[in-house]
Amino acid sequence: MDYLVRIITKSGNVRALACLTTDLVEDICKRHGTLPTASAALGRALTAGTLMGAFLKTGQRVALRFEGNGPLKKIIVEADSNGSVRGYVGNPEVNLQKPDGSLDVPGAIGRAGFLTVAKDLGMREPYSGTVQLYTSQVAQDLALYLVESEQIPSAVGLAEYVEPTGEVAVSGGVLIQAVPPVDTDVVEKLMARIEQLPQLSVLLREGKTPEEILELLFAGIPYDVLEKRELGFACSCSRERIERVLISMGREELASLREEQHGAEVTCEFCGQRYSFSEADLVGLIAGMAEGEAQA
Repeated sequence: MDYLVRIITKSGNVRALACLTTDLVEDICKRHGTLPTASAALGRALTAGTLMGAFLKTGQRVALRFEGNGPLKKIIVEADSNGSVRGYVGNPEVNLQKPDGSLDVPGAIGRAGFLTVAKDLGMREPYSGTVQLYTSQVAQDLALYLVESEQIPSAVGLAEYVEPTGEVAVSGGVLIQAVPPVDTDVVEKLMARIEQLPQLSVLLREGKTPEEILELLFAGIPYDVLEKRELGFACSCSRERIERVLISMGREELASLREEQHGAEVTCEFCGQRYSFSEADLVGLIAGMAEGEAQA
């Protein structure tokens, strides 16, 4: 079962998250038929979204958009405060490899591009920040965003292992943030510990749990466990939402769909669910719009 653990040091100066996302990444990659490199890139972004969502309040959402000049084109991920995550890539049939045979995620995303983070905090307008892609490794780009756009010193670790068959064997991540006033001694200890420990992908493949990974990172640094939260794929699409999208197109566009195609079919990019609207359905939507305009 995928889950996330959130902690804070006894001093209150450092907070951290560690999560296991293997099942949800495998689920979403299967839904989109991603090849190994696309799976690795999407898996990292899904884990990044999961970590970002964990700091939100109930009802809030975050969206991450990676857009580079590589063949993957884009990665879109959405996550909420309850551990629900969804996402997709622009081109799932990408399987770039480096000369040593490892998956070339930066090459797939592209060295030039942007990371945009948008947060729906329940305000009139969502908060949004954009940074240029730094390494296109995903983790470093997210850390750069947190430092530049939110002024929060952060260390981000994202890891996955994709089998040659395309199966996601392990996936997970860690996010550590310094909270003002920054305790430089604790931060230096953590940075040294990160350098000394095996790579996160190695720890995950050894079967280390999020709790055990945090214990290794924070050995000798007292902390409290704030929560343990289950994670999983969930899509917020529905027929009613798709109807609102169609209505937003306007009466003329709906009338054109009715006359030329005698209906409409819309597929959710996140989950692949198809919604079909007959000619009669479109007539009803147009009539509803006309009635609403008359009442206004």
